[in-house]
Amino acid sequence: MLFRSAQGVVRYVVWQIGKETAGICVRFQTSATTLRVRWEVGPNLAMPHMPATGVSGLDLYAKTDTGWRFVNNGRPGSQVNEATFTPGQAPELCLYLPLYNVTKSVQIGIPAGESISPAPVRGKPIVFYGTSITQGGCASRPGMAATNIVGRKLQMPTINLGFSGSAWSEPELAHLLAELDPAVYVLDALWNMSPDMVRDNIPPFVRILRESHPTTPILLVEDCNIRNIVPTEMGTVLRKVYADLQQEGVPELYFLSAEGMLGPDDEGTVDGVHPTDLGFMYQAEAFVKALRPILGLH
Repeated sequence: MLFRSAQGVVRYVVWQIGKETAGICVRFQTSATTLRVRWEVGPNLAMPHMPATGVSGLDLYAKTDTGWRFVNNGRPGSQVNEATFTPGQAPELCLYLPLYNVTKSVQIGIPAGESISPAPVRGKPIVFYGTSITQGGCASRPGMAATNIVGRKLQMPTINLGFSGSAWSEPELAHLLAELDPAVYVLDALWNMSPDMVRDNIPPFVRILRESHPTTPILLVEDCNIRNIVPTEMGTVLRKVYADLQQEGVPELYFLSAEGMLGPDDEGTVDGVHPTDLGFMYQAEAFVKALRPILGLH
């Protein structure tokens, strides 16, 4: 797990949520055209507004000449599960782990005589810090969380530090994020914060990151909402924080408006807040559009 030093430093609920495997994936190469996966998760397989396939399931993707294609979802029916995947010949495979459950073990089996090995490391990751939306609530399956979509579209590794209901942007979290060495930080925590918390917590959070990483880009993100109210009360405060930090001379600081982030209509969420797969696709497109120039990508 990331941040083995975090226990006893962050709030207990943050530590507990941090055990969930949102955004974690296994990238590997194999000569096998069929494989079997066995995985074990905690007892809470689903939520009232999020299916077991997203909370506790697995997604396998195969790399192609034009990007990544979805192979299939491993559907959980109990704490210990098995699923067979038939990706065919592929230069690389990516197995996404459950979004809202603790994954106790994962085993990948291939036929005798076939080979399997880790995929090459691609470079520095995009680090996302945020709320239940960042964590992936309420994607129908792991590959549809916005962070995972962004990773596939930009061909970059991502780290998902979404803490459902608990993203307060405390300094303890900033110091832990500063231990990483990412290509960019994406800070998207407003849904869990009050206007006062945005005003009081975001500036020191940014300064802590900047002290350890003088030139790493930091992207501040407004809270998206289905009614496309932009800016919200928190967003208004964030815009002021952004302007003040720019005036202060903080370099490589960027801002992403929530305008249209969940699409052109009101069909992008399950409950007015948490995106469906459609909402996550819209959100991912907004992230990709903002991140490409920041990262120098075409």
